[in-house]
Amino acid sequence: MIDPRTPVLVGVGQLSSTDREARFSTTGLLGDAARTALAEAGGGITERIRYVGAVDSFASQLPDLAGALAGSLGIEAKETVATRISGTSPVELLADACGLIASGSLDAALLGGVEVVRAWKDGRLTEDPVQPEGTAPSRILGTDRTPQHEGELAAGLNQPAQYYPLFEQAIRSADGSSIEEHDRALGTLWSRFASVAAQNPHAWDTSAPSAADILATGPDNRMIAAPYRKLLTANIFVDQAAALVLCSAETATAAGIPRERWVFVNATASANEHWFVGEREHLHRSEAIAAIGTALREHTGRTPSGHEHLDLYSCFPCAVRVGADALGIDAYDPARVPTVTGGLTFAGGPGSNYVMHSLAAMTERLRAHPGERGLCTALGWFLTKHAAVSLSTEAPTTPYRHLDAQAAVDARPRRSVALGYTGPAEIETYTCAYGRDGEPETGYLACLLPDGRRAFAASADPAQAAELVAGDPLGKPVTLTDGARFRLG
Repeated sequence: MIDPRTPVLVGVGQLSSTDREARFSTTGLLGDAARTALAEAGGGITERIRYVGAVDSFASQLPDLAGALAGSLGIEAKETVATRISGTSPVELLADACGLIASGSLDAALLGGVEVVRAWKDGRLTEDPVQPEGTAPSRILGTDRTPQHEGELAAGLNQPAQYYPLFEQAIRSADGSSIEEHDRALGTLWSRFASVAAQNPHAWDTSAPSAADILATGPDNRMIAAPYRKLLTANIFVDQAAALVLCSAETATAAGIPRERWVFVNATASANEHWFVGEREHLHRSEAIAAIGTALREHTGRTPSGHEHLDLYSCFPCAVRVGADALGIDAYDPARVPTVTGGLTFAGGPGSNYVMHSLAAMTERLRAHPGERGLCTALGWFLTKHAAVSLSTEAPTTPYRHLDAQAAVDARPRRSVALGYTGPAEIETYTCAYGRDGEPETGYLACLLPDGRRAFAASADPAQAAELVAGDPLGKPVTLTDGARFRLG
């Protein structure tokens, strides 16, 4: 007997507009994806929707994107819900709506998101309908908090392409791999993701580059920050939209939606790492993802690795590796690539909305494999915010719950970040940002001090940056100087 208040996904829609001549608005592209999801659900579900949620969009200037979406579809929403900037936003929306459905206060919801950075950059983005002054969503989900520690900002760290290479080199240090060995592993992993994107009809790049292509540097695949080439980073320059229709099991039954189209939301889970990167005990692993995995196992009775289908958040390779290690998953398992889309490099990285696409793709995958389970993970900021969703085509044995795993993370040790330190240190991890000409520009270090504190430093001296990547500086001594700077040798 299925609990009538069990949340089920009954409709999905995805669009990738790769036509470089096409013109559209954010609401136009999102509306098309939502119409696909509603049509797929069928059964007159549109009339039953009272909740519309939209993920934050870089390109949209609308004060209430969800409200504009509802209006374009003729939906009489009692609530329009927005999110903050974060790759976890789709899971936050899903968990919010699932909680309302499970409690009996909501029957059906439409969730969606859109990013049109390519069209905006090309000057092809058309205007959305104007909303009256004072328009606002009913609620905004998520945390709005500065993601960088003062000591990180002092060293000039503020972008993902500066932080994630630091995590990648920390993984290499923990593995004891040489630069060449680690590069080969990166190429192998990302070529496997590319092969999945090649089979994804909604992927942005279906060219399936080989491992050698991914590692080859050149004008179309320049070095971004060691060890990442362009083809090892998320691609936000896409025009993509995705939407989900969610409802209770009793609503799906009443609407006549065929049972084989139902995908159950077994549980959602979330936790934040120690908020500032500098305060984390280790930079090569995630206590938050591990805590989420434990919470899901305890609630669903299934380990993360026991889910037959996986989509691990993949803005950069280190995100996949850290997530896989924390969840007990082999990222290189030849029998299973840990993505159903192809990842944010190849399927596309539409800002905060990628996981809306992975959830849609996972729903379709599970419908094609009844009786199996799928796990999608999400993250925000600098391996900071984490979330996961467990899905299945079989009704869960325990009622849906959102699992807050924060207490387990908060109990973990925390490092102090040194400010204004000068003197000797050891290089814990590093990266070097490159200019568009392919030459080293700025070196960045995370260092451990003799007393166990962590300090960050940078050097915009091209000679120092070049020296940093000329060899392998992991674990080597360095001198930190005034102004969060460093001197090698």
